[in-house]
Amino acid sequence: TMTIHSEEHIVDVHVRSGVYSSDTIFDYSHGYIATRLFSRNACFIMKIKKELIPELREIGRLAFERETMKDMYSPNNVWAQFQPGTSRLGRFKDWILYGKSIENLCTGLPLYQ
Repeated sequence: TMTIHSEEHIVDVHVRSGVYSSDTIFDYSHGYIATRLFSRNACFIMKIKKELIPELREIGRLAFERETMKDMYSPNNVWAQFQPGTSRLGRFKDWILYGKSIENLCTGLPLYQ
């Protein structure tokens, strides 16, 4: 499921698929994406690259397009590949940088950037 909070410039994506379940937050105000993988009990954070990630107003349109036209190809699919390296627990300055929504998602988990 996807929830778009236009006034806060945040998109919540919840994938419920057993061991592959995850929650992802696109925080356009702070410029970061965080994904919490439940099977790994970890959070992966990356900077939003405007040339690769659709803008907030485009995400809703793409989600609607994908849902209503499942067979239609869209060149704007978003894929991210994380290569975990060293992790650390979030510090106070991290939460200022990443924002409250990502803090709520990732507090107490190892962070991979």
